[in-house]
Amino acid sequence: MRVLKVLALVFLTSATVTAVKPAFPDLYEASVTELQAGLDAGHFTSVDLVKAYFARIDEVNLKGPELRAVLEISPSALDTAAALDKERKKSGKRSLLHGIPILLKDNIATVASEGMNTTAGSFSLLNSIVPSDAGVVKRLRKAGAIILGKANLSEFAHFRGNLPSGWSGRGGQCTNAYFPHADPCGSSSGSGVAASIGLAAVTLGTETDGSITCPSSNNNLVGIKPTVGLTSRAGVIPISSHQDTVGPMVRSVSDAAIVLSIIAGPDPNDNFTLAQPTPIPDFTKALNANALKGKRIGVPRLVFLNDSITGNDPFINVVFEQALETIRGLGATVVDPADLPSAETPELVVSNNETIVLDVDFKIQLTAYYEALIANPSGVRSLADLIKFNDANPELEEPPRFEDQSELIESEATTGMNSTYFDALTFNKELGGTQGIDAALKEHNLDALVLPAQGFTTVPAAIAGYPIVTVPLGFFPNNVTIGLAGPETVYPAPGVPFGLSFLGTAFSEMQLISFAFAYEQKTQTRLQRRAFLEAIPKTQLVDVVGKFGDDRERCETRSDVGGCMCTLGAAQLIQQHPNTIA
Repeated sequence: MRVLKVLALVFLTSATVTAVKPAFPDLYEASVTELQAGLDAGHFTSVDLVKAYFARIDEVNLKGPELRAVLEISPSALDTAAALDKERKKSGKRSLLHGIPILLKDNIATVASEGMNTTAGSFSLLNSIVPSDAGVVKRLRKAGAIILGKANLSEFAHFRGNLPSGWSGRGGQCTNAYFPHADPCGSSSGSGVAASIGLAAVTLGTETDGSITCPSSNNNLVGIKPTVGLTSRAGVIPISSHQDTVGPMVRSVSDAAIVLSIIAGPDPNDNFTLAQPTPIPDFTKALNANALKGKRIGVPRLVFLNDSITGNDPFINVVFEQALETIRGLGATVVDPADLPSAETPELVVSNNETIVLDVDFKIQLTAYYEALIANPSGVRSLADLIKFNDANPELEEPPRFEDQSELIESEATTGMNSTYFDALTFNKELGGTQGIDAALKEHNLDALVLPAQGFTTVPAAIAGYPIVTVPLGFFPNNVTIGLAGPETVYPAPGVPFGLSFLGTAFSEMQLISFAFAYEQKTQTRLQRRAFLEAIPKTQLVDVVGKFGDDRERCETRSDVGGCMCTLGAAQLIQQHPNTIA
């Protein structure tokens, strides 16, 4: 009898230990809600999260596969995390992003006093001092988010010249985590790669034409390119106020909805946002797995019919047809084809109107950005100065095979907002909107359009300023022929992901999110394949929680935490600029 009592006691003790042992979420996939549950339960802290993400960045950013997804980590992130942990205990969380680490694309401004740069990947902006945080950063801070660092990008959001996606002077060549040296797509390349393998809980990107959609597609992510004017561009290094927009790049539609609900809204420093509908939607209310039932979804075939223009791939087409069957199975009527009237004429494809608008806007708006800086040690104060700076610093900005700055030169040659510019702007709205997406929706009584994310898909929405929500669609097969994408990158390649995009009219994000969520929940495509083994960070919360003391002080030196004291293009710059990672 005594033996039975002892065994019973052992069993109860083991059961008790098992019951209270926290189950840490896998940081490769961890959702915002999973992280919040662990933080609320006290299983780990935001300080633990920051330490874990720093360690994960260290493993793969400049070591191992050298993904070069992150430019800098924040020297104040651990202090911010500690303060938010105390606040959680005292008064609860501010929002679902309270204490959640976020990486920002390096064209999104953060105040210099926090210890990070805002450079768009260019040495011309290193150690510059911005007037204030970007509008979206102000919203993130108010929500209690932690700015973990800055992500690499295609320099100046891929508006410099004929350069590969993911390359910047400061960051070097960012590469995809799903196949060695694969194209990450741009320009939000670092944000895409970082989110894909859990180097942060959340990342933000920007899009002018394809720069959230394409890296989300290539990196097995959910990306939301919001309607122009739904999220503030104040404090974002610009290309064009008519097309630039800021959005989330994350691993699930639910996380994307959470982030968009916080960063959306009017900003007096961006007059485009003052025209958006109010109140700001709670986009998490769009998370309905039955959202496609009874809806009409159109397929604008002509947009991606021509291989030479769209980069259309036969394998992607096969998987896309399967996706249409899934959408039908979820209760939607698929109208195929449902072409844009503007796609039936050559103007949508061959028109130079988008380039005319972007060139003019970039010269005016980038120069205004430089002039608004409180300080800029490089002395660059205009687009003309930038071109001269690049030529004067070839070891930094024009290394072999990365010399081109033709887009900067083309933009500098423009002469302002003349009649040609305004005609092009009007024509863009017609081609993309009234004779494009809006016309197709109206003619076929549609709720949304759907296309593979690759190729020409982004153009109509870009020039109209309309939203796109992208979700994982599939992966290239192991026997795909590897192609060359740039001097150091390949595409396509075995296992590299590609996405599916839902498109709609202005401010139709609620519907698009709901359709993307229904498709995601049915297919769970993201979970079907992981990055190549070397690119998967090993550090998890179990490796951090309770294992280290308070090392915030040594983090501030930028030389230890995450191993982030790294080399630049010139050795002497290491001493001058210790905050730079790549």
